[in-house]
Amino acid sequence: MTLAQYVARQQARVDAALERWVPPDSTLPESIHKAMRYSLFAGGKRIRPILCMAAAEAVSEAAAEAVSEAAAEAVSEAAAEAVSEAAAGIESAACTLELVHTYSLIHDDLPALDNDDLRRGVPTCHKVFGEAIAILAGDALLTLAFQVLAQMECPADPKVALIAELSTAAGTVGGMIGGQVSDLEGEGREPSAALLETIHRAKTGALLRASLRMGGIYAGADREQLNALSCYGEHVGLAFQIVDDVLDVEQSSEALGKTAGKDAQQHKITFPAVYGLERSRAMAEQELLASHLALRPFDERAGRLRELADFIVHRRA
Repeated sequence: MTLAQYVARQQARVDAALERWVPPDSTLPESIHKAMRYSLFAGGKRIRPILCMAAAEAVSEAAAEAVSEAAAEAVSEAAAEAVSEAAAGIESAACTLELVHTYSLIHDDLPALDNDDLRRGVPTCHKVFGEAIAILAGDALLTLAFQVLAQMECPADPKVALIAELSTAAGTVGGMIGGQVSDLEGEGREPSAALLETIHRAKTGALLRASLRMGGIYAGADREQLNALSCYGEHVGLAFQIVDDVLDVEQSSEALGKTAGKDAQQHKITFPAVYGLERSRAMAEQELLASHLALRPFDERAGRLRELADFIVHRRA
């Protein structure tokens, strides 16, 4: 199976899991469920949940078999109920990452923050539903993520560990919200390497790292395996942000699905602003190499993780 086929099947699995957990837009109050689903199903790449499932595959042969079986069937809607308990569990854990990520995008686009009109190629949530409903839609997606983890079929110890992992990654101390605050307060300040790393290891890197760790936790990773996944996640997370910053300079809004050049307009601290484009590209390649080296404990079972790292660094949108 090619990487493109693998990604398409995993995206279908994530979407099927989201369909199971997110209320239909006909459920009262309809306005909030329409807004949640509008942003959630607007065509995201599902990179974080796919990394989560690939990490589980790398850790456990049993998880790999469940992932493979489900991936082969979940492209059809009727197959969702037929997947194994293990596959349904990892799908649920993985989809919580997309719930949290989408919530962060909805809030990040609000006028009080980045004030953006375009996300994933369509008007942003607040442009369609108004600011109040957009705020509540983000709140609802975040809340739903923890409801999913609390209700999923999983032994108590890994369930608690998954909840702790996601809440820490989304939080204020070294987590996504803390990184967003540093990013917001850094606008207009003199770009520095130290502040840049502080922002992006938290804002983007924390949730990407958690994606790997959550897959490992669900699959029963030992300490060495979890450390390797954490290291891989840190390098991939940094590479992801470097490439994102470069693409914001080089690509059009149509290609990106969001407003291009916004970082420079808002005087944000980015990798091109600190290091320039050429050095930023070289740094992304260095992080890619480091991510590959981190996966040595898994041998060939980490093949998909290596391919996903390559995809993240060499993507054009």
